[in-house]
Amino acid sequence: QVQLVESGGGLVQPGGSLRLSCAASGRLFGYYTVGWYRQVPGSQRELVATMIPADGTYYADSVKGRFTISRDSAKNTVDLQMNSLKFEDTAVYYCKVSSFWGQGTQVTVSP
Repeated sequence: QVQLVESGGGLVQPGGSLRLSCAASGRLFGYYTVGWYRQVPGSQRELVATMIPADGTYYADSVKGRFTISRDSAKNTVDLQMNSLKFEDTAVYYCKVSSFWGQGTQVTVSP
């Protein structure tokens, strides 16, 4: 069983930055797809960014050039650096490792 704990969400002004972090238990981390998703009430959960071993890194068009996903397999963490945040980035952000989900962390972009 893999447990994921997210941190780093909060309130930020438009144009600001936040860094989300996801810490995973277990030693499976380096061999699995990791990613960040987000969800707003009434909408489906959507992919923000993902890293697929031996394949590559992919971003939603809406965040390209602003968000960066990174992983540290030694520490079992995956981070999401979010810059130039916009109101429409407001959502609950979820970390995913393989088929396991974190509990979510709220990101609110507001003046």
